[in-house]
Amino acid sequence: MATNMAGGKTKSLLREVNLEAGKPLVDQAIKRLTFELSHSRALGCTVLKIIHGYGSSGTGGRIRTESRKYLSRLREQGKIQDFIRGEDFSIFQESTRRAFLRCGELRQDHDLDRYNNGVTFILL
Repeated sequence: MATNMAGGKTKSLLREVNLEAGKPLVDQAIKRLTFELSHSRALGCTVLKIIHGYGSSGTGGRIRTESRKYLSRLREQGKIQDFIRGEDFSIFQESTRRAFLRCGELRQDHDLDRYNNGVTFILL
């Protein structure tokens, strides 16, 4: 939760979920992603950051690949606005700058300009 100028709590527009926690199978990770997208919307979030790994252990790569395929389909269907691959999450990318307008908290994310292909940012 963020704090507003009056010292009160405001809701966070950004959530982070680790899809690879517990080393799930790919289909389990996609089911969790579906749930987390719905839950994030219900909470009023504008961006969901997912951690899916990049494949160094032999499993994160499949979760990453299938998650991004799934997100592409959701984007085509109009169910999400867009997504930004971690390796493209940079101040030099127009998609990232547009995302800042929706969720200023992204400017403080530790993966900004780190080219981390183990994460993806989903604009709801």
